[in-house]
Amino acid sequence: MLFKALVGSACTFALVGAATVFKTAPVKVHAHAATLLYSTVRKSSLVEQANMKIEILPAHSDNYMYLLIDEDSREAAIVDPVEPVKVIEAVRKHGANLTTILTTHHHWDHAGGNEKMVKLIRGLKVCGGDDRVDALTKKVSHSHSFKLGSLNVKCLSTPCHTTGHICYYVTQENSTEPPAVFTGDTMFIAGCGKFFEGTAEQMYKALIEVLGRLPPETRVYCGHEYTINNLKFARHVEPDSDVIHKKLAWAKEKCDKGEPTIPSTLADEFTFNPFMRVNEKAVQDHVKQTDPIETMRSLRKEKDGFRVPKE
Repeated sequence: MLFKALVGSACTFALVGAATVFKTAPVKVHAHAATLLYSTVRKSSLVEQANMKIEILPAHSDNYMYLLIDEDSREAAIVDPVEPVKVIEAVRKHGANLTTILTTHHHWDHAGGNEKMVKLIRGLKVCGGDDRVDALTKKVSHSHSFKLGSLNVKCLSTPCHTTGHICYYVTQENSTEPPAVFTGDTMFIAGCGKFFEGTAEQMYKALIEVLGRLPPETRVYCGHEYTINNLKFARHVEPDSDVIHKKLAWAKEKCDKGEPTIPSTLADEFTFNPFMRVNEKAVQDHVKQTDPIETMRSLRKEKDGFRVPKE
């Protein structure tokens, strides 16, 4: 949510395989709240693989939109296009054929650009898992799959932040490249979304049993830049973790440059994300629990009231 930007924005940039090429370009921040946070301009970034190209597009003060392009056909989808004009510019730059909107959930800072998008580009298919999604044309559910050019898009139902939240898992048959998953506000780098419309049981299932069982090399593209504050909470939970301390220092350097955090990997998240580590004794001991779901519940309650230290 945009309000969280006043207390929760941050930047990191996960290390990935050598086959990936990253390019960055400055993007102006339009939300006035961002002036309280950034002295640098947030940058877009291009992740290039042999099978797909993903342009990471900053929006508002801490949101992300993702332009997903199938390299074989040039067919494209846009994830959570809350700033349509910026999306159109990126589509034209890449010479892509935008056919689909992938909406993770109905909140205004994710679905609020859908109505304008369908007016700017006629015939767009708007996917989502909730009737509250603006301009919805295709309601999807868990395990629903469809093609985007040569890419396979699988819908993963992850209710909790909202009841109709969908993550989108993207693969290509016979490809050796890592898959991608667009997690919206279910999983963040080093964190997870608030349980606005769900329970600890649901978030445990979403993180551990659904997302957590995807291949470990899967690249995670989340909905917001909350990384530094998330890592500060992770450090509070596991103060002796060298992994967390190093990740936080690195994240601060990236933020100073205006560079994005994205993508992380599922393998990495299991090393520093406390909500992915609820089965670990160190995390359970912190909240004085022995059950992973109760650990999830206690962690979220503590995180909701966590006062982020100024450094």
